[in-house]
Amino acid sequence: MSDMKLVTLRKMKAGQSGKIIEIHGGQGLVNRLDALGIRTGGTIKKLSSMVMRGPVTVQCGRTCVAIGCGMADKIIVELDSNKDENPPDGQS
Repeated sequence: MSDMKLVTLRKMKAGQSGKIIEIHGGQGLVNRLDALGIRTGGTIKKLSSMVMRGPVTVQCGRTCVAIGCGMADKIIVELDSNKDENPPDGQS
């Protein structure tokens, strides 16, 4: 039961999804992410990211947004254990 996998949003692979457990940041960061639809307890899916320190593109509900890698480092996600990393149609 305690086999949940916690990672930062930045360390997730493209196509992985999970539940936002915690946001490590001040009220300003929490409010900014909340305005984008990224909230503790919500589900999030990483769509893409740059190799070094570029933006991270995510999907929350029906909304797609890009956030900086610094913000992505402060979002702690519990990965879905029953979801596959690849899209269902086999695209990578």
